[in-house]
Amino acid sequence: MNAIGKPWNLSIVIPVYRAAETLPALVAQLCQALPEIAREYEIILVNDGSPDNSWEVICQLAREFKAVRGIDLMRNYGQHSALLAGIRAARFAVTVTMDDDLQHPPSEIPTLLQPLTAGYDVVYGTPESEQHGLWRDLASQLTKIVLQGAMGADTARRVSAFRALLTPVRDAFQNYHGHYVSIDVLLTWGSNRFTSVSVRHQPRLAGRSNYNFRKLVTHALNMMTGFSTLPLQVASLIGFAFTLLGVLTLVYVIGRYLIQGGSVPGFPFLASTIALFSGAQLFALGIMGEYLARMHYGIMQKPPYVIRSHEDLP
Repeated sequence: MNAIGKPWNLSIVIPVYRAAETLPALVAQLCQALPEIAREYEIILVNDGSPDNSWEVICQLAREFKAVRGIDLMRNYGQHSALLAGIRAARFAVTVTMDDDLQHPPSEIPTLLQPLTAGYDVVYGTPESEQHGLWRDLASQLTKIVLQGAMGADTARRVSAFRALLTPVRDAFQNYHGHYVSIDVLLTWGSNRFTSVSVRHQPRLAGRSNYNFRKLVTHALNMMTGFSTLPLQVASLIGFAFTLLGVLTLVYVIGRYLIQGGSVPGFPFLASTIALFSGAQLFALGIMGEYLARMHYGIMQKPPYVIRSHEDLP
């Protein structure tokens, strides 16, 4: 018997967006797989302002399956905000998050849960193989590099939306109300016991990914400026480097004047030096502006999500 007990008590949290076609098959597979590994379980479907009839499908599934719970958000807030709403609504000891497109097979959940018995608090299911295309893969790698800096953990390179966590970890960010949400960063507020396991990754049953190159890069920038001071440190280093360059240039100009009795000829040299310094200053100001924008959103206390209604949630 492990610290949280077996069989498992599971809360499955799934953010839903344009998934009306895949939800029935996903819920059916979950309800077939979960009784074999869980004593009690619930399936929380969070409708993230989906423009199709996903909420109607969720309501129908809640009437058909006792374990299904539904949360309908007021509008589209993004995957991580929807996950935050679902994780906060979870009632059982272990929370499993997964996508709504059946790329995360329910049959792989036992593999995801096993490391929890070894004392880990968060486990990621890393796909054995995954291919989205050149630009999507590049953006994904950029996001993971940024995430590694924000999380301060090597596991960041192996994160995925298929994850299992001890539900009490959420207590560390229960009062978080920031506009920008990164579940993976928030999880580090509650624990540093992370690991990952290799899992199967199935082809998408229908539709296409809602993440593209632009959205992934935007998410990476939000993580950098929302959960890390790295950009400010980079701006400081660039400022220091150009200050040093300016001092060396001044020493060179004065030295040449004292030794040869003449100044450095040529307008291009002066213009390029001014351009370098101006660029560095604008770069630093841009970074500070991003942080000021985050502070502005914080002062407004703009919520990460607002719930319109529940379906069969207490």
